[in-house]
Amino acid sequence: MRPRSPFAGMADLAARAPVRLLSPDEIEHMLAEHRLYLETEYHGGHRANFASADLTGRDFSGLNLRGIKMDRAVLRGANFSGAHLQRANLIGAILQEARLNHADLSGARLSGANLVSASLENACLAKTDMEFALMANVVLRGACLGEADMSGAQLDAAELTGADLRKSNLRGAGFRDARLDGADLRDARLGSAFLVGASLRGADLRGAYLRLAKLDGADLSDADLDGVEGLTQDQVARAHCNGGTKLPVGLTGVKDAKR
Repeated sequence: MRPRSPFAGMADLAARAPVRLLSPDEIEHMLAEHRLYLETEYHGGHRANFASADLTGRDFSGLNLRGIKMDRAVLRGANFSGAHLQRANLIGAILQEARLNHADLSGARLSGANLVSASLENACLAKTDMEFALMANVVLRGACLGEADMSGAQLDAAELTGADLRKSNLRGAGFRDARLDGADLRDARLGSAFLVGASLRGADLRGAYLRLAKLDGADLSDADLDGVEGLTQDQVARAHCNGGTKLPVGLTGVKDAKR
């Protein structure tokens, strides 16, 4: 039996509210009211509430949607490229195959959201809550995820090359076969994270916490693990290192690994 993340299957999105069907005119009116709400610094208009609404394939690209309510909304295939979604409520939203490239989601709430195969290239997700989010095959290349909470999230086969994950909470997150080449994971919390088969070539893990992290078959070539906490010789032995891998004092990878 293949090893599984201890957090796998813990996100329960079964109890969903009935989907709301809105006409195009209703959607446009709500967006106009939200724009006025922001432009008048909350004195006019109304904060848009699209909770549980079906907005499949809708184009929100470039819009200012700060603080919008879209919890449990159906946003499959929607386009949020370049949108402003700071502090938005997207808890439990269905964002499969959605486009959020260059979007600003800093401080947004995405706990339990379904982002499978979504694209968030170069997006800002600093301090975002994404606990137990479903993110298999998601594209987060070059994204900023500093101090984000992704504990228990599932990111199997995700693309995180060059992503900034400094001080992020990745406890129990699943990264099977994910690509984290060149990612900045300094001071990240990776306790019990599932990195089986993940590629971390050239990643910066200085100061990261790796107690009980699964590294079987992970590629740590040229990665910097200086000063990591909780890492054992057994974990290192199960990963792939090379001469450019920097390990903490007292641990060894291949014979020519730097220590």
